[in-house]
Amino acid sequence: MKKEDLKLYFIMGSQDATRDPRMILQDAIKGGITCFQFREKGPGCASGAAKVKLAQDLRRICLENGIPFIVNDDVELALTLDADGIHVGQDVMDIHEVIERCKDMWVGLSVTSVQEAISAPLLSIDYLGVGPIYQTSTKKDAKSPIGLDGLREIRNNVKTFPVVAIGGINASNLKEVVEAGADGGSFISSITAYDDATKAARELYNAIM
Repeated sequence: MKKEDLKLYFIMGSQDATRDPRMILQDAIKGGITCFQFREKGPGCASGAAKVKLAQDLRRICLENGIPFIVNDDVELALTLDADGIHVGQDVMDIHEVIERCKDMWVGLSVTSVQEAISAPLLSIDYLGVGPIYQTSTKKDAKSPIGLDGLREIRNNVKTFPVVAIGGINASNLKEVVEAGADGGSFISSITAYDDATKAARELYNAIM
């Protein structure tokens, strides 16, 4: 994995989309996203065969466009799709089990504090998802924001380890998030909330590129 892949890290599931997620992903790629995470979770999300079919379609779009495809919190699906990576939260499953089962994939781990970052198996994973940086309404179970000071503190402790910031990030604050130590920002509603996903992604791209 290259740190550049984390610059514009787009996250989406069908529950986030106001139109066909396949079209949103294609438009976001045109706007310059560098990475995509399939996160099918929360009220209104797909399950079973519908979830797998959507994931397969989004995986194919990423392959056709050279965009890394990462699966959130679903090791079986990631293995089935031969995903580029798997991203897991702190309390979802044991990170060491994920590492063992996904040896050929990037492994990302969410952390919400300095202590979690220090405790993470940095020698065996590829990046940290740090946050939430700001208040966010996208994740109903999101913890309290750690702010830019929290991000700086984690950066100081993990040195040059790859970090992508999570939570409440948009084109207006992305630059300050990167200046505080993140290698990039992750987004859901900063792209899915807009009718023109290409324009929304392009504004994020222009904010830091």
